[in-house]
Amino acid sequence: MSPLPHVFFVGVGNMGNPMAANLIKAGYKVSVFDVTPSKADNLLALGATWAQNLTQGAAAADVVMASLPGPAQVREVMLGDDGVLAAMKPGTCVIDTSTSAVDLVRELVGLAKGLSVDFLEAPVTNAVDFAALGRLSIFVGGDKACFEKHKPIFEVVGEKIFHVGAPGNGATIKLLTNLLWFVSAAAIGEGLMLGAKAGVPLETVWEAIKSSAGNSWVAEHDVPSIFAGHYDPSFSLALCCKDLGLIHDIAQSQGVNLPMAGAAQSLFQQAKQTYGEQAAELHVVRLLEEQAGLLLRPPHGQPV
Repeated sequence: MSPLPHVFFVGVGNMGNPMAANLIKAGYKVSVFDVTPSKADNLLALGATWAQNLTQGAAAADVVMASLPGPAQVREVMLGDDGVLAAMKPGTCVIDTSTSAVDLVRELVGLAKGLSVDFLEAPVTNAVDFAALGRLSIFVGGDKACFEKHKPIFEVVGEKIFHVGAPGNGATIKLLTNLLWFVSAAAIGEGLMLGAKAGVPLETVWEAIKSSAGNSWVAEHDVPSIFAGHYDPSFSLALCCKDLGLIHDIAQSQGVNLPMAGAAQSLFQQAKQTYGEQAAELHVVRLLEEQAGLLLRPPHGQPV
């Protein structure tokens, strides 16, 4: 049996950290790098090694994995002065789990090919708790043979793994799922508010939603963070607005108009301007609470 590949993991924040931890626990040799070194403390305790810089980490690795906030960071890590692509050995592979831009993915695939390096986009979904459980859904775009070769890595960090075809399709799939998430997040407060204003206990409203055609991931997963008043700090309004901007770019490139996406983008932008970039994603519901004068706190809400 051939040895497991050495994985260099770049970006070990909310999503990257549990993915890297699961690889270590599965027996992979893992080195790590993050612009905030303290984020890797738990991984070093598990047995990871620290790379002094991107070049050092990439040169020693068989696979470079990345989990980064967005296209700007992906471009810098891959192509910057200390970028990983130029340092990688021929025959190695990049697996980028970031939510990136379609055009950037295609550019990086072409540049990597010129260096005899494979590049798979593999954006992930299902939130931080599923990342810790190794139950992410993963949308892999790129060469099918390369995908099959590295499928054991995906099976460590994910539960539902899709090869979605050509480079750029992974980003498209991830972003369209985020579109549905954000539209649901913008709307869930409206349903809860209608029930609360009618005098129905909020827990009853929530259970009714989950037992109806109106159910969704947001209804199942995110409503408790509204009731608790922390609005899901695992994902920021800045990231929501970044992704909605990327969705807008895809729609423009395809020549389609997405009115629901436009409405969600407007609401999330307003929330970001009101509460700040790092405020939790469901502050988009807080906007409605303040307009209605009622915080959605069980059993019947609280005056703002």
